[in-house]
Amino acid sequence: MDYREFFRQFKHLSETPGIGGKIKQKPEDFVVVEVVPKRLISRGPCLIYKLKKKNWETMAAIKEIAKRIGIHYKDIGFAGTKDRHAFTVQYISICDTTLKEKLDSLKIQDIKLEFVGYGKPLKLGMLVGNKFKIIIREPDLPIEKAFERTKEIVSELKSKGGFPNYFGYQRFGEKRVVNHEIGKLLLKGQFEEAAIKFLGEYTGEMEGDEARKNFLETRDIERALEEFPKFLRYERAMLYRYKETGSWKKAFAVLPRPILRIFIHSYQSYLFNKALSRRIEEGLPLNEALIGDIVCQVKHGIPLRSKTFKVTKGTLRLVNEKIKKREAMVTGPIFGFASRLADGEIGKIEREILEEEEISLEEFKMKSLKILAEPGGRRELLIKPLGFKYKTLPEEDAIIFKFFLPKGVYATSVLREIMKDY
Repeated sequence: MDYREFFRQFKHLSETPGIGGKIKQKPEDFVVVEVVPKRLISRGPCLIYKLKKKNWETMAAIKEIAKRIGIHYKDIGFAGTKDRHAFTVQYISICDTTLKEKLDSLKIQDIKLEFVGYGKPLKLGMLVGNKFKIIIREPDLPIEKAFERTKEIVSELKSKGGFPNYFGYQRFGEKRVVNHEIGKLLLKGQFEEAAIKFLGEYTGEMEGDEARKNFLETRDIERALEEFPKFLRYERAMLYRYKETGSWKKAFAVLPRPILRIFIHSYQSYLFNKALSRRIEEGLPLNEALIGDIVCQVKHGIPLRSKTFKVTKGTLRLVNEKIKKREAMVTGPIFGFASRLADGEIGKIEREILEEEEISLEEFKMKSLKILAEPGGRRELLIKPLGFKYKTLPEEDAIIFKFFLPKGVYATSVLREIMKDY
């Protein structure tokens, strides 16, 4: 199952047919520029660089830079992970000023480092959001009709409050949509089953699939180490660790923590998407609070996900006035051990999803591997892009979009409503 088939279970918010088309025909068609708070790069003990890259995953680029300058990859800080199939600009921190000369002279294909000053160590999440410039090429309609259709879709979504804030397909895997399934197995403490899915699941279309298939059939570790291509470095690291320890739990623990956490985050994302889709299916509004909903504050267009309150009969009118003024937004659940669930109609949906999945909030404590414990939280149901603009590029049979999104919000979820290609 690829991401298109997987995403068909999540309902679109707009009913206007999409324009189709193609994205990411080349990295420059999908440009992402990270925005971090100015205070992080004004003064501090660390070297701060802009990392400009294409055809590199963030973690792979970080590891390559670390190897070239002779430090551990954990000594390089970064605020967010970026897509491989894009041209991306993000910030990294290295808290050893003696390495500046090495960094300034570093040459890696499709990677460029630009020194911007000194600042504080960067950690995951220390960004405000991202600016996007995205081109949709070859729509299913003549370009002018595609432009008019886009206007209709945007107008419909504006009347409904924005775009549905689904986690994008990058969270689950583009071709091997297994991250969320591995996450659930890890939560259940089923490390062997999780390892077999991670190592053995294949599509028949990817390099290394023959090795995965053989492992799935034989469970032969020695053969897998011979056959798994070198670029499957995380898989190979797990196989070596299992060979040494005989423990799949210890094998998972060898993965970098950001990679390991992706599995749990992916499962949380899947559950959020289910809750959001169910709300749309049942005709419940996303831009209007109901009694029992949990709402977050909004400041300067940025949702403050940690500042939430539950809507009561007495506060319902006031809350909906704040939503109209863009001072608040309705949220959905990021399930975790400390999750605060809604009441009312959406609360019923949230509890039904946990029952259907046969998962409890307590299991997110991950007692068998505590580094993966997730407290959970809330996430706004709607995307309200800032500075949203688009125009045709007639000579290229394309439409270009420019907008800003807060951290953790996916541009592909904006495009999904416009293209409706999955």
